[in-house]
Amino acid sequence: MTVQSISRYVSRNPEILQGEPIILGTRTSVRAIVGLWRLGISPEEIPIHLPHLTLAQVFDALSFYLDNQEEINHYIEQNRIPKELLKP
Repeated sequence: MTVQSISRYVSRNPEILQGEPIILGTRTSVRAIVGLWRLGISPEEIPIHLPHLTLAQVFDALSFYLDNQEEINHYIEQNRIPKELLKP
């Protein structure tokens, strides 16, 4: 198992989410944190929804996203549920 540290709290592990950026020591993806932030949840409130994370981890994930938007947006799009599968 090769864990690649990207920043203080963000890493990649090929055995978790096929190497998608995650919070080190968790299975929480940067994509999940960005998803909450895009819904209008402030960084300070995200640990309420993901209590295993610290505020420092959230800010590091958002900082990583801002530097790597194309990559994370790709993961977001790749994991989007098609509209035809959503019920009204």
